[in-house]
Amino acid sequence: MSGFDSNPFADPMDVNPFQDASVTQATSRVDDNVGEYNPFSSPEMGQHSGTTIPISAAPSQPAVLQTSVEQNPKAKAAAAQANLIKQQEELERKAAELERKEQELENRRQAGSASNPGAKENNWPPLPRFFPIKPCFYQNFEEEIPEDYRRMCKRMYYLWMFHSATLFLNVLACLACFTIDSNYGVDFGLAILWFILFTPVAFVCWYRPVYKAFRSDSSFSFFFFFFVFFFQVAVYIIQTVGIPHWGNSGWITSITIINTNLAVAVVMMVVAGFFTVNSVLAVILLKMVHSKYRNTGASFTKAQQEFSQGVLSNRTVQNAATSAATSAAQGAFGRSQN
Repeated sequence: MSGFDSNPFADPMDVNPFQDASVTQATSRVDDNVGEYNPFSSPEMGQHSGTTIPISAAPSQPAVLQTSVEQNPKAKAAAAQANLIKQQEELERKAAELERKEQELENRRQAGSASNPGAKENNWPPLPRFFPIKPCFYQNFEEEIPEDYRRMCKRMYYLWMFHSATLFLNVLACLACFTIDSNYGVDFGLAILWFILFTPVAFVCWYRPVYKAFRSDSSFSFFFFFFVFFFQVAVYIIQTVGIPHWGNSGWITSITIINTNLAVAVVMMVVAGFFTVNSVLAVILLKMVHSKYRNTGASFTKAQQEFSQGVLSNRTVQNAATSAATSAAQGAFGRSQN
C-alpha cells in the first residue's frame, strides 16, 4: 500500500533517480572493488594493493636524469676535443715562429761573405752601407740571448752606452775648463784619449764577454767579465773622485773651479754626477750578474775546461803546435843521423 501513499501531484524533479535500489546496489559494488585509490602513494605504504592498476616492479628513473647522464660523456669529449684544437693551434703558431727564424737565418747566410757563407752578417755598430768601415760584431738579443738573461744583458748594454756618453761629456767639460785656464790643457788631452780608448775597450773587454756568457752559458766568459769589470768599477770611482790633471771632471776638480768660473764648475759637477751614477750602476749590475752566474751552475773548474778546449780547438794554436812538433822532430832526426 506504500505506492498508494505517495502524492501523485508531487513534482517529478524532486525524485532522485540515484536513490533507486538497483542503482545504489551497483555503485556500492564498484566502490568495494576500487576502494580509495591514491595515485601519489607508494605500494610499500600499504595504501593500495589492488590489481586494477598494475605497477612496475622495477623503479624507473626520471627522463631528465637519464638525459643528463647520457650527455655527460659527450660534454667531456667535446671539452677534450676543444683542448686538443687549442694545443694544435699553439703548436702551429710555434712551428710558424721557428720557420720564420730559420728563414731569417737562411737569409743571413745567403747575405754573408763569399769566403764564409755560413757566418752571420755583422750588424754592430749599425753603420750605413756606403760607410767604408763595416760592422764588426753580430748582436741580436731576441735571437741569441735566452729570455731569463735577456733583460740583464740589455742593462749591461745600456750601461756601456751611458759610459760612452759620460766620457764624451767629460771631453766637453775639460774643454770648457781649458778655455778658462790653459793649465788644464793636459786634462783636455787626456779626456780625449780616455774617450777614444775606453769606449771601444769597454765594449770589447767587459760587455762582449758578458754577452757571450749569457748567450752560451760560458763559465770562462763569466770569469773574464768579472776580472775586467772589477777594474772598470775602480776606474769609475777614480773618475768620480776627479783627481786634478788626470783628465776627469770629478768632484775634486769641479770644486776647485768654483772660485774661478761658476758656470764651468756647474758643468763639471754635472759630469761628476754622471761618473757617480756610473759607479753606482756598475756596482749594482756587478752584483746582479754575479747572482745570475751562481744560478747557472758555472764554476772555476768548468771555466778551465772551456779554456783548454778552446785553446786546443783553435786553428792557429793547432797550426803552431804542429809546426813546433814538426821542427822538433826534424831536429831530433837530424841529430840522430849525425
